[in-house]
Amino acid sequence: MMAGDDRDPGPGLSPEELKRRRARSVAIALALGALALLFYVVTIAKMGPQVLNRPL
Repeated sequence: MMAGDDRDPGPGLSPEELKRRRARSVAIALALGALALLFYVVTIAKMGPQVLNRPL
């Protein structure tokens, strides 16, 4: 933890458990980001290539 960090790491968690918790949080964040990117790509793909050839 950083100096001045008020978050409680939990009741008696070992450094290994904290490391696994951090890795799990990063994995969840990456999965959510990948899902958002997938939705974006699918949405653009469903609009078709002519979406860029429209008058503004």
